[in-house]
Amino acid sequence: MVKKKAKKPAKKSIKKKVVKKKPAAKKKPVAKKKLARKPVKKLTVKKKPAVKKKLLAARKKPTAQKRPALKKYEGILVGEITHYFPHVNAAVVKLKVPLSVGEMIKVKGHTTDFTQKVTSIQIDRTALPQAKPGDEIGLQVGSRVRRGDVVTKL
Repeated sequence: MVKKKAKKPAKKSIKKKVVKKKPAAKKKPVAKKKLARKPVKKLTVKKKPAVKKKLLAARKKPTAQKRPALKKYEGILVGEITHYFPHVNAAVVKLKVPLSVGEMIKVKGHTTDFTQKVTSIQIDRTALPQAKPGDEIGLQVGSRVRRGDVVTKL
């Protein structure tokens, strides 16, 4: 006798029930409470007296760079320092009169005041024994100088 295979039971199709959602009930708008605002204080600007206006206007005006009068210089005005290189202790000087190596000069400024002998003059990294007016020279200096300091010949 041959055994027959048992039949598998047929799969039942499961149908999902579609549930229709009811439209949400519209909410009634809630009236917002109005907050009582405090009155804003107006700022009042106090007017400055005319005297103060004149003083403020005087401060705003550009003033010329204040330098000591020429009469206070010792000797002949040589020129003015336009730049300083601290790592090599050299200054750039715009000359108004000729200057040569070996002359005594004095550097005078707001915080600077020293006298020294000219040891080195350079123009474009070339050592020269002397320089003429109008040249911008590199000058070896003994201590720190600042832009605007005045160089005079003793």
